[in-house]
Amino acid sequence: MLSAASAPANATPPFPVAPVPATAARLADVGSSPVREILALTARPEVISFAGGLPAPELFDVEGIRAAYDRVLTDNPEYALQYSTTEGDPELRATVADRLTARELPTGPDDLLVTTGSQQALTLLTTALVEPGSVVLVEDPCYLAALQTFGFAGARIVPVPTDDQGIVPAALEEIAAREKPTLLYLVPTFQNPTGRTLPAERRHAVAEAAARHGFWIVEDDPYGELRYEGERVPFVAADPLAADRTVLLGSFSKVMAPGLRLGYLRAPAGLRRSCVITKQAADLHTSTVDQAAAARYLRDSDLDAHVEVIRAAYRERRDAMLDGLPGALPEGSRWNRPEGGMFIWATLPEGHDATALLTTAIGHEVAYVPGAPFFCGEPDPGAMRLSFTTHSADEIREGLRRLAKSFT
Repeated sequence: MLSAASAPANATPPFPVAPVPATAARLADVGSSPVREILALTARPEVISFAGGLPAPELFDVEGIRAAYDRVLTDNPEYALQYSTTEGDPELRATVADRLTARELPTGPDDLLVTTGSQQALTLLTTALVEPGSVVLVEDPCYLAALQTFGFAGARIVPVPTDDQGIVPAALEEIAAREKPTLLYLVPTFQNPTGRTLPAERRHAVAEAAARHGFWIVEDDPYGELRYEGERVPFVAADPLAADRTVLLGSFSKVMAPGLRLGYLRAPAGLRRSCVITKQAADLHTSTVDQAAAARYLRDSDLDAHVEVIRAAYRERRDAMLDGLPGALPEGSRWNRPEGGMFIWATLPEGHDATALLTTAIGHEVAYVPGAPFFCGEPDPGAMRLSFTTHSADEIREGLRRLAKSFT
C-alpha cells in the first residue's frame, strides 16, 4: 500500500475534489503599485529612471553601518540575536526622541514604537483605527502605498483638493463636516508625489479642523530632514490643538538606508498601546539586531554630518533637473521647485497624456511615473512625478535630453 508521501501526484481521489478557497474579498479592489511595475520595466542599467523614489546607493555610509553591526555582534551578541520587546530597542527610542526634540517636538522614549519601516507603522495605525466603511481623508494626489493600505482595510477613501501649497483648508473643513472622517493622512513636508510643503498657517488650520470635527491626523514625515533651502516648518503634531490626536510617522530609510527597514511612530499613549498589541500579532517586534546596529551607529557616527552630505548631493541633482526641464518638456508645461525631498511634480500642457507617453519615453531609455495613479479623485492626465535623487547631475542632464525626444 502506498503511503501518502509516495502516492502518485496525479492520483484521482475517490470523491469530488472541492476548489480551494478564493483570496480574501478585500483584495478585489486594491491593485498593485504602478510605481513598482514601472521599476520592473526600467530595471535595465541603460535606462535613466526618474521613476523610483530611491535614495542614492553610493551615498550609503556602508563602512559606518558595517562597523555598527560588527560592534553589536562583538559586544553583546546575546542581546542582538535574541527576541526583544515589541516597543523597540530602548537606546534607539531614546536617540529618536532626542532628535525629534531637537526639531522642536518634545518627545520621550516612551512616546515611541519602533516599526519595520514607517509603512508598517501606517498599517498598524490603520488596523487599530479603521473599520470597514470608515472614512479616511487623503490629499489628492496622495502617496500610493497609503491608498493601498486604506483600501485593504475597507475604508471609504475621500480625496481633499490641493493646490500648489498642499491641502486646501476650506475644502478640508467642508468635507470633514460632511463626511465625519476617522482620520486624515498627509505628508506635509516635501510630499510624495508632489514635493509640496504645507505652510505653517495651513498646518494650524488642519489642527483646528481635527479638533473641531474629532478626527485623527496621521502626519507622515519620511523626507523632513532632506531640506535644501528655506526655513523648517513646525510639525503638525507640535500644534497644541493637535497634540492629543496626531500620530507622527518617521523613518531611517532616507537618511541611513532603506534596506534596514526601520521606522517609528509617535502617538498618544492609548493609541500607541493599541498599536503595540497590533504589532505583536503582526511580527512580535522589529529585528533586534537591526535596531541595535542602528542605535550603535547613531551613538558612534555623526548622522547629522552624513545627512548634510546627502543634502548637498541632492540639492545639486534637484538643481540640475530644474535647469534642464525647460528644454525637456513641451512649451506650456508647469513644474514646482521643491525646497527639499526627492520629487518634482510636473504637468504637461493640455492634450498630452503622461501615461500614454511613458512607453515612448522608455523607448528612449528614460522613465518617469505618470501622475494619474496618485489621484483618488479625478486624475490629471498630464501630471508626472520626477525623482532627482538616484542619478548624478550629469546623468540627469542626459536623461532629460532623452525625455525631450519623447515629445518630438
